[in-house]
Amino acid sequence: MGVERINVIGVPVDICTRENLETAILELLARPGTKQIIFLSVWGLLKARQKGAFAECVKNADLILPVSKSIIRGAAFLKKEVPVRYNPFTAVIDILSVLDSHYKTLYMLGGKKKTLQKAQGNVRKTFPGLSLVGRYVGYYPRSIEDDIVQAIYKASPSLVLVSDGVKEKDCWSFNRRNRFKSSIFLYYHDAIGIFSEHIKRVKESTFDKGLEIWSEIIRNPFKIFLLFPFLYYNLILVWYRLFKKYK
Repeated sequence: MGVERINVIGVPVDICTRENLETAILELLARPGTKQIIFLSVWGLLKARQKGAFAECVKNADLILPVSKSIIRGAAFLKKEVPVRYNPFTAVIDILSVLDSHYKTLYMLGGKKKTLQKAQGNVRKTFPGLSLVGRYVGYYPRSIEDDIVQAIYKASPSLVLVSDGVKEKDCWSFNRRNRFKSSIFLYYHDAIGIFSEHIKRVKESTFDKGLEIWSEIIRNPFKIFLLFPFLYYNLILVWYRLFKKYK
């Protein structure tokens, strides 16, 4: 698949160049069973070091793409092979383009009714070769979840794009992985919001500089407290470097 897996402070991270992304996606599609792509932030990386469902989810993911510049710097600091950093929305576009060029199928899960409808319309216009085989809003009552799972099972889409309103986020598909056929699942909170033009995407120049966190802080000022886990992450990196924990 042209993908190399490394560990950064004990958490798996994949090295997948943009040139190899199409091959990686097509090889995932060819595999039987439920597959998962994860966009891994530095906050997710720290969470994955703990015990729990998310740690197991990351450990078992089929493709783990780093989205934080801190992960790239951390790999370099530990003298590892340096992964390619992905802008989540750009990566979603690239993945949908691969599916579009091979006439694959998509199911959209998340968002609210109006934003999901508009997002679906924009996706149809942008990717005419991609068949949308179903959709369902997020923030749904627990009582209808079985119906959603059954709909995805029957449609067996190439990709299920999971977005806001799905409480378990990445873990939603992982916790139900034995109830689907052969789809790839990808969670990105802002996907439907951006496709519906309800949320503005981060500028590429801002993302390239690693400053996208400030856009998140503007939307949610409490995220300023992420400074403390960031400092903790840097301390862990130094500890790994000093004691040569290169698993």
